[in-house]
Amino acid sequence: MGGRSIAAGSMKLKGMVKHAIGSGRSVTYMPRPGDGAPRGVTLIPGDGIGPLVTRAVEQVMEAMHAPVYFERYEVHGDMKRVPEEVLESIRKNKVCLKGGLKTPVGGGVSSLNVQLRKELDLYASLVNCFNLPGLPTRHHNVDIVVIRENTEGEYSGLEHEVVPGVVESLKVMTKFCSERIAKYAFEYAYLNNRKTVTAVHKANIMKLADGLFLESCRQVATKYPSIKYNEIIVDNCCMQLVSKPERFDVMVTPNLYGNLVANTAAGIAGGTGVMPGGNVGGDHAVFEQGASAGNVGNEKLVEQKEANPVALLLSSAMMLRHLRFPSFADRLETAVKRVISEGKYMTKDLGGVSTTQEVVHAVIANLD
Repeated sequence: MGGRSIAAGSMKLKGMVKHAIGSGRSVTYMPRPGDGAPRGVTLIPGDGIGPLVTRAVEQVMEAMHAPVYFERYEVHGDMKRVPEEVLESIRKNKVCLKGGLKTPVGGGVSSLNVQLRKELDLYASLVNCFNLPGLPTRHHNVDIVVIRENTEGEYSGLEHEVVPGVVESLKVMTKFCSERIAKYAFEYAYLNNRKTVTAVHKANIMKLADGLFLESCRQVATKYPSIKYNEIIVDNCCMQLVSKPERFDVMVTPNLYGNLVANTAAGIAGGTGVMPGGNVGGDHAVFEQGASAGNVGNEKLVEQKEANPVALLLSSAMMLRHLRFPSFADRLETAVKRVISEGKYMTKDLGGVSTTQEVVHAVIANLD
């Protein structure tokens, strides 16, 4: 994705995506042809279950002989800042794979997850929430892509105490960022043969801030006449998600709403342990578990080595597609889906008793 426009190269991609869809291949990202040269990837294992699930990805990549190599850095959520050498590595490699970074609650310590997004201008969060065959859920035919603005809104971090006992927190919305995320959402829908984009808002109350977001979405929508555009208030959206999730296709949201909507959609489709995601900017991309990036599991999960690696494995498939290795992405996705479909090797969150390593071995055994 060149910095000049998310739409760059869209005409070349259109035929490629049509071919992929015609062959029945799942398109979870914007595929592009590549030269096949090995690519460096910055690896941040993170906190809690992060080292377990990132090691799972490394093992599967090695078994596939995927043309990537990892540059590992230790980063933890209690650090004050992301180390400069880590940022430099990501700027050099353009791509990062990370486990969860724990975000302290209160205490004035800022989230390193948010810092990364701002430092690298990773303005688009993409979470794909879909039913996996073999994984029982209340709802069927769920295939939702939540595209969330990642750099402003309530996450601007502009808070101060006006007088003792009174805190002011600012929500910042700009036309530039609102138009940019709307363009990304519509371009993603166009390239992936999606039919509808739904803007999520609270413009009935926040008339200026969310009104600006809606105005930007409406303007961009006029440039994509083949894609249906509609709008929904965030509280009604949550109600519709838990009752009729199959009605949603691509959803574009401001920052905070997107976090809530993505986690809700993930829970409906099978849980955060199986939902892939990425944070994408004009020049860089960071791939991680799609929902609850700050959730690093508990000590028991780490001690018993029972963390679910599926979400990060599917996120790494998105990463491979982003790196222009679509055949490797297909192999990995297919192997993971086979393991879930067979139902023999499932971690506790999916109703099974398998360890992380047992799931990894099963995925490797199912690689074509």
